[in-house]
Amino acid sequence: MQISTRFTIAVHTLLCIEHFDGQLKTTSSFIAGSVNANPVVIRRILGQLKDAELIEVAAGVGGAHMARPLSEITLLDVFNAVEAVDGPLFDFHNDPNPSCPVGRNVHAVLDDKLANAQRALETSLAKTTLADLECELDAKLENEA
Repeated sequence: MQISTRFTIAVHTLLCIEHFDGQLKTTSSFIAGSVNANPVVIRRILGQLKDAELIEVAAGVGGAHMARPLSEITLLDVFNAVEAVDGPLFDFHNDPNPSCPVGRNVHAVLDDKLANAQRALETSLAKTTLADLECELDAKLENEA
């Protein structure tokens, strides 16, 4: 199992919007150039971020802007906005064989471990804000200069 690239593209997109705010219009084409992705992919993600009220998008080529401060947006907010995970992160195979000793007990030994792993991921993502990432990005850019 692998989480799709939508999450990392969304984070990249949000950092791009913030970094270039007031300097350049952050259109889907512009962001696509930074991400190195098709603008259609970026437009889809922008729509999801807008639906989650993380950004505002001006019609036409007006670009995108943050809807709230980066300090109020966690990685979990971004993850929930763009990933289609509704319920458990780990999907379990259907109908293990109840006649098999492993099949009839696999849920009992594995379900809580998977739920704990999901909680750990969500807890970790909730601890990091986009402001934290912006600070790290700014430090990297200063070191490049």
